[in-house]
Amino acid sequence: MMTGTQRLKSTIKACFSLFRIRTAASLQYRMAGLAGASTSIFWALIEITVFSIFYTYASNKEVGMMATLTLKQVITYTWLAQGLFLMQPMNIDSEILNKITSGDIGIEMCRPLDLYFHWFSKNAATRLTPLFWRGSIVIIFGLLMPTAYRISPPSSLLGFLCMLLSVASALLLCTSYAMLTCAVRLNITWGEGPTYIMMLIGGVLSGTYLPLQLWPKSLQGFLLIQPFAGYLDIPLRFYIGTMDPKNAPWAIGLQLIWTVIFIIAGRMIMSRKLKTIIVQGG
Repeated sequence: MMTGTQRLKSTIKACFSLFRIRTAASLQYRMAGLAGASTSIFWALIEITVFSIFYTYASNKEVGMMATLTLKQVITYTWLAQGLFLMQPMNIDSEILNKITSGDIGIEMCRPLDLYFHWFSKNAATRLTPLFWRGSIVIIFGLLMPTAYRISPPSSLLGFLCMLLSVASALLLCTSYAMLTCAVRLNITWGEGPTYIMMLIGGVLSGTYLPLQLWPKSLQGFLLIQPFAGYLDIPLRFYIGTMDPKNAPWAIGLQLIWTVIFIIAGRMIMSRKLKTIIVQGG
């Protein structure tokens, strides 16, 4: 009989193998990555054009939201946001959703592997692989744009390193929230509404559509500590220089705290629902 330590090592090894296999498989979809990158580039150019109009023709640039970030910072934020966009959970992984709706989840439950971490590994790979194709193409395109529309260099080397560390934490945060939505989706037989609402809220509050620092000042405290700022806004603050690297311990720590909260909540919900799971399809 395996001891607890042996089971833990076996689970970690299996999850790492699943993550590696899923990542390698996802990287094969090059044309899909190119098509997605084209969409992100087009959307970034639209956003930059709109922001440029506001910053150019505003009657008083010294007050209101435009006093918070410079146009150059907003342009850089926009490019990087589009590059990191697909790291966020915008829908449930198609393979996992198919297992839930077709009844194959019964087979998944028979595997000698914790179902939560099995799916966590697959979700992490799904969050990571778009960064290699879609994300890198978008960022390279942003670096090659004319000066007025180009990504600016990081505010400092230390800020850039903090940004990379924060992006790694964001990957865990996004994956843990994706798993929470998977857990909520179990035993729902009447559609995807609840999970899509959960993911849409995360996308809006992450700063993807509008940098959080351009929201009303009265909301800034809440926006910084709520979990979805860790998706995107906190890493990019380090890059553009609006968050000092000395704040990295508590900012990245906040990302990790929300990650742990989502993991605990996801495991609890999944454990409870698996006891009364309805195997659909068949």
